[in-house]
Amino acid sequence: MDTFEEQYNRVQPALKKWISFLLLGKKLEVRNPGNFVAGGPTLIVGNHCGAARDVAVVLSIVPRPVYFTANSEIFSQEAFDSLIRRYLLRHLGEFGLTVNALVKPLKMSFIRFVSTNINKVGSIPVDLKSGKMETRRRIQEYLEKGRAVIALQGRGHVFPRDPHPYVSRFRPGTSAIAFSLFEERGVSVPVTPVAIFGTQKPWLVPATIRVSVGEPMYVGDFVRGSSNEVVERFRRALEARVKALFLDLIRD
Repeated sequence: MDTFEEQYNRVQPALKKWISFLLLGKKLEVRNPGNFVAGGPTLIVGNHCGAARDVAVVLSIVPRPVYFTANSEIFSQEAFDSLIRRYLLRHLGEFGLTVNALVKPLKMSFIRFVSTNINKVGSIPVDLKSGKMETRRRIQEYLEKGRAVIALQGRGHVFPRDPHPYVSRFRPGTSAIAFSLFEERGVSVPVTPVAIFGTQKPWLVPATIRVSVGEPMYVGDFVRGSSNEVVERFRRALEARVKALFLDLIRD
């Protein structure tokens, strides 16, 4: 059986084309890409306000094969089609249905490509309506094999009524996984914070996507008190760091 790296390299040419398709009309500016960890286990956390464009951005700038959590709906062509229609309707209103009809042949080609190849690019299916323990377990397994895993925080769009519309409250999963590996395996996994701005602009709308990559953070620097306190302290620190990186982006 082919290794993940072999499958990833085989699908890479087509993947690059679809990344370009998802980012059509967008310019990409990246600050401090050298902060990404080049080898060994690592987690990459960031805000998630631009649906699939966020994943496309990260896949295009991380200099190594990566795993990423993905909405389980995109593994089914029918469910993925419904997801895209809901997205267009939410962002463009009734005009979104017109856009959906106009781009239907291209959209269906994209849906078939993603649903067929999603496993080959390191995806971890996540049921957004169920618990996350199984997802955490699988992520930890990948990290133990020296993989890089993306764990974007949010539901893929902007929440205008939230205190911070572009950076949703971080879930404890990432910090819990890092602490579990530290406590049980003695492995200090670097967690790289990433802030993304501009992916919230709809597809085809011209915009500049700005990304800022922070220095890796380590849960070992936050170990004091109970396990729950450590996980919560690291969660807050990661969220605060991404918010700070994001604010730097929009100030400029």
